[in-house]
Amino acid sequence: MGALSFFLIAGEPSGDRLGAALMAGLKALNPFVTFQGVGGPLMQAEGLHSLFPMEELSVMGIAEVLPKYLHLKRRIREAAAAALAANPAALITIDSPDFCLRVAGIVKAGNPALRTIHYVAPSVWAWRPGRAAKMARVIDHVLALLPFEPPYMTAAGMTCDFVGHPVVSEPLATPEECAQLAGPSPLILALPGSRRGEVTRLAPVIGEVLAQIKAVHPTARVALPTVRGVAQLVRDLSADWPIQPQIIQEPGLKRAAFALADGAIAASGTVSLELAANACPMVIAYDMHPATLWLMRRAALIDTVTLVNLVSDTRVVPEFIGKACRADRIAPALLNLLANPQSQDAAMQLTMERLGKGGEPPGLRAAKSVLGALPPRQIA
Repeated sequence: MGALSFFLIAGEPSGDRLGAALMAGLKALNPFVTFQGVGGPLMQAEGLHSLFPMEELSVMGIAEVLPKYLHLKRRIREAAAAALAANPAALITIDSPDFCLRVAGIVKAGNPALRTIHYVAPSVWAWRPGRAAKMARVIDHVLALLPFEPPYMTAAGMTCDFVGHPVVSEPLATPEECAQLAGPSPLILALPGSRRGEVTRLAPVIGEVLAQIKAVHPTARVALPTVRGVAQLVRDLSADWPIQPQIIQEPGLKRAAFALADGAIAASGTVSLELAANACPMVIAYDMHPATLWLMRRAALIDTVTLVNLVSDTRVVPEFIGKACRADRIAPALLNLLANPQSQDAAMQLTMERLGKGGEPPGLRAAKSVLGALPPRQIA
């Protein structure tokens, strides 16, 4: 196999993790592979020089995007121009569809022969099913994280492989890492999200929840893992919480927090799978701009947004979305979890099995899928 170059784009920390694992898999299969594009610290550690800071793309929701629309539009043009100039074996876009698929559209129009691959199938089973057909106009191949997604993609005209979810192969905490967080119980994980809008809305609610937790559990501690893009915002917004959190950015301490926590309050998203991998019971809370929430509710096809509930086909994880995202509703659910910590165990275990635990690492499976999607002449 000769030298190959790929242009990758990730727009947020979860995409950065996916991209880094994919890059590692590609390097394992082809030592001559090179990378260009946009990514975060993990992808950069695998050899990517980012065209601009990935954090500029970590925006979610219609109302949240509008103020940054012109800047994002300029970044879309820059990324597309760089991809076309690079003429890679494939453009690989990772999640962040509002940004990535616009880039793919420009690239496909400029060079129809260039293969376009999207990592993370759009959740058309949840809302806006027409997105698959729209995506098929600019995407050739899809890497799916969830086992029930490929039929939706192939029905729209793309090829698709279920490659497993990276959470099943992420390292768990070592005893030495756990020892660094030893202390009184219970230990509560506070996970207000990785986007500024998420953190701004959820942090005050978590603070109110913790006041009720402290009243019942005076020795309760709080660990708050975060990412660099919102770390200072998290510090500012948690400064007046009734239980001062230990803010964590170091990976080993984050693993320890997930392993040792007795319960978690988390923003909706892939973090629920990280909690499941560590058998940490959770409540999910999420709020967003009212206009964004109204539009999403009108288009919703499912009755839960929590991936553990969806993959396990249960509804054991309580969730508090929009107007229900209130401390007086969340705190009793979290207190109930602390009193009944095994209540979610079976669903979390089943979720991990269905996502590929015990099989080939998802990053390597994704890399094989990428190479399999290229024309034979490119990998000869």
